[in-house]
Amino acid sequence: MICERTGVPLAVLATAANVHDSQVLLPMLDCVPAILTPARRRRWRPDKLHADKAYDVRALREEVRRRGIKVRIARKGVESSKRLGRHRWIVEACLSWLMRYRRLVRRYDRKGEHYEASAVIASALICYRRLTK
Repeated sequence: MICERTGVPLAVLATAANVHDSQVLLPMLDCVPAILTPARRRRWRPDKLHADKAYDVRALREEVRRRGIKVRIARKGVESSKRLGRHRWIVEACLSWLMRYRRLVRRYDRKGEHYEASAVIASALICYRRLTK
């Protein structure tokens, strides 16, 4: 899941349990929809990407930079992930909002497409609730 600064989910993608997080980063960035700026122009990519040490792969860093996105990923063995904590809690809060929906906590669906559809509907409800406040 990718979310914005306030915790509103932008894109949700369901994968198998044995897929590493770093393999899903680029498809997740491709799933982010266009956002209208105050100047009424469409912006297709986020300004900055905050991620934990699971995404510390040189090829990913280079590809994200090539797309024009600033990268802030904790490096393995160099820095602690505590510095990213002030940004990471937003993602954790968004994940906890998703886990309010029982169908997502305990997977009842046999097909992955059904589970992903439930996650997208839950994300839409979260967006609706956050944006109407």
